[in-house]
Amino acid sequence: MPYVAIVDDEEPVRKALKRLLRASGLEAESYASGKHFLEASALRRPDCLVLDLHMPGMSGLQLMHEMRAAGAMVPTVVITAYDEPATRDQCLAAGAAAYLRKPLDERLLLNAISATMKRTPKENHQ
Repeated sequence: MPYVAIVDDEEPVRKALKRLLRASGLEAESYASGKHFLEASALRRPDCLVLDLHMPGMSGLQLMHEMRAAGAMVPTVVITAYDEPATRDQCLAAGAAAYLRKPLDERLLLNAISATMKRTPKENHQ
């Protein structure tokens, strides 16, 4: 079963996304910060990451850069309440496969996750 990690500082968002992904047949875990995710991903790398852009401490973009520097390329769907073209371009340049605006359309999110995992070679998954 594909494993999707959710990183968002808002608990209601984490709970709703986790419930949606599990109901859609995906294994899902959620993390309140980039730091918590990095600690957990050392044990098991997800097949896809759903990542909030604006979080205290470490932003989603900073997390993406940190993962890339460590050689841990995880297919990523960035979610944000603020659709800023320059930030969108930065996220896509950093390797995000999709950039979606909150409130999320559930079908659009599920399609983005599915497409992201299909484009990613299996050897990148651990």
